[in-house]
Amino acid sequence: MSLTFNKQSITADLAQKLIDAAEKKTVEIDKPMVIAILDESGHLKAFRRMDGSALISIEVAQNKAYTAIANAWGHSTHEIYDHIKKNPATLIGIPHISRYTVFGGGFPIKIDEQIVGGIGVSGGNVEQDISVAKAALVVLE
Repeated sequence: MSLTFNKQSITADLAQKLIDAAEKKTVEIDKPMVIAILDESGHLKAFRRMDGSALISIEVAQNKAYTAIANAWGHSTHEIYDHIKKNPATLIGIPHISRYTVFGGGFPIKIDEQIVGGIGVSGGNVEQDISVAKAALVVLE
């Protein structure tokens, strides 16, 4: 019986590259946003609140990243509703889980199919938040 296990986690360097790529996209679409990168355990690894972004987006971006890490299915936040809508108990229960959200803009960060962190973007409409997060994840390709 093993008493420990190893986990992979996003590096500070990669987290910063993701932030930079996301910010570049926000400038392109002319929308100030908040970008949060969490490690695999849900702790803040990198963060950017752009000038002019909404105060509430600080919490929402972090919650999106957390949800992308915490959900058992490995889904992006915008995919969760479609997954749970057919199960009434889950649909009713999810809103009671602290930090859990189904707003689009949260994605797991995967390396070799293993979740090493999460990215959450908030400040635009859902499509903008998703596009900024996806632009950041291009760094992994």
